[in-house]
Amino acid sequence: MSATVQTESSSMATPAGNAPMTGAPREYLSFKLGAEEYGIDILKVQEIRGYENPTRIANAPHFIKGVVNLRGVIVPIIDMRLRFGLPDAQYNSFTVVIILNVAHRTVGMVVDSVSDVLELPAETIKPAPEFHGAIDAAYITGLGTIKNGDVERMLILMDIEQMMTAPDMGLMDSDALMH
Repeated sequence: MSATVQTESSSMATPAGNAPMTGAPREYLSFKLGAEEYGIDILKVQEIRGYENPTRIANAPHFIKGVVNLRGVIVPIIDMRLRFGLPDAQYNSFTVVIILNVAHRTVGMVVDSVSDVLELPAETIKPAPEFHGAIDAAYITGLGTIKNGDVERMLILMDIEQMMTAPDMGLMDSDALMH
């Protein structure tokens, strides 16, 4: 499965009131890992692909499944379930790889499924609480509230670039981070 993600930025600024973030609504790609739903900035997403077995790399961290050749570019594939210490993923027809552009590199991340692209006004995003969980709180930019009729759900908004460039990921060399 390959999907093209189109982005369209809104030029309308919305009054933010007491919200921690200001400015125009931002678009997020939402995806699931286990029971949780996450969101990443749509501008970091290059494409969404079906899962294919990557080529293993010896001595890579356990969460790096290997690499794939994406139109001549060798792309490391990170299994986000393993990265977050969740039970092993069952790869099925819903499993997808989100291809990201972070810090001038192309990186793939395996997630259980992709939901949709959501536009979140600044006033619907609350600061992340301080906690020690599967994800370092430094990688969480906030919690978005999405209303669908009477049903509300929370979206954990991640700074995917900061996470992918962290030293413990082993994806970036120190020279690349200086640019």
